[in-house]
Amino acid sequence: LYTKDEKPDVCLSCFLLLLDIIRVTTFFRGGIKDLIIVTGGAGFIGSAVCWGLNKRGIDNILIVDSLGDDDKWKNIRGLKFSDYIEKDAFIEKIIEGKLDFAIEIIFHLGACSDTLCRDARFFIFNNYEYSKELAMFCIKKNIRFIYASSAATYGDGGAGYEDDEDRLETLRPLNMYGYSKQLFDLWAKKQGILKNIVGLKYFNVFGPNEYHKAEMRSKILKAFYEIKETGKIKLFKSYRKEYRDGYQKRDFLYIKDAVDMTLFFMDKIDKNGIYNIGEGKARAWIDLANAVFGALGKKTEIEFIDMPEDLKDRYQYFTEADISKIRRAGYKENIMSFEDAVKDYVCNYLIHHKHLDFAD
Repeated sequence: LYTKDEKPDVCLSCFLLLLDIIRVTTFFRGGIKDLIIVTGGAGFIGSAVCWGLNKRGIDNILIVDSLGDDDKWKNIRGLKFSDYIEKDAFIEKIIEGKLDFAIEIIFHLGACSDTLCRDARFFIFNNYEYSKELAMFCIKKNIRFIYASSAATYGDGGAGYEDDEDRLETLRPLNMYGYSKQLFDLWAKKQGILKNIVGLKYFNVFGPNEYHKAEMRSKILKAFYEIKETGKIKLFKSYRKEYRDGYQKRDFLYIKDAVDMTLFFMDKIDKNGIYNIGEGKARAWIDLANAVFGALGKKTEIEFIDMPEDLKDRYQYFTEADISKIRRAGYKENIMSFEDAVKDYVCNYLIHHKHLDFAD
């Protein structure tokens, strides 16, 4: 950079100039920092994770998704990110080895989550094979891989809700969505890579940015519009003696807590394996109805309706996340109470049809 006759400050100037050149070159290759990739980044949980990263001051994010013809694009218009790519183009780049930028972590949150869909072939390709390609890419490149499994893998709960990798084979999902997630969990275990990656079994997550999910929207969102239109909420009758109508139970978790629990594994790179992501407390549908009506300042009105025949043998009457494992891993944050979470969702988002925004 300099000759022996030049002064040291010339050396320093040349060195600083070289650093500037490196910074500019790196910027045009994708930023000074390694990219964070979020598949399903325009979806419900994915866009919320991007929001959570933004709240940390992180925007070197590549969003991968398939926007289609619904309003999912509205989930990302209030976010800060580096780039967007369609999921098919992204996996092609992975397979062909054409990703030429440094990657810190991949949050693989993209999947078809329609529990009513019966196209098993599509589930295998979209949820299972896609996940395998990404996982092996990350293992080979030493990239942190955090993926979405699902509480749907637990089926009717007969084998319990403990996130123990040794008990994966005992689980019996009730629908093809849950089975596609179970297949990947089992594959990762057989490959011996669960010690290097993180699988998150999300329970019933609700909150802003789920507007586009049609029938897969949370009951909180559906109830809000039911009350606006009819003044009441419809709940399924129970077909099991041990559960009264409206007392079937779910583990409901607010999206903001789900994001916080997810990003915990970004910070704790020594924690791997499968973990439940839930509140750890089952709540009845009656509780949900009361919480939504309460947030709106209205008296609870419920109509119990027959359950569709094709749903009766696939319906979960009880789910409750055992979250002792993530607690043992070091997650100490308090989880928002169900009633407070519903109030925040209804009053600060649903009434205004508002999405998550980095500026909030």
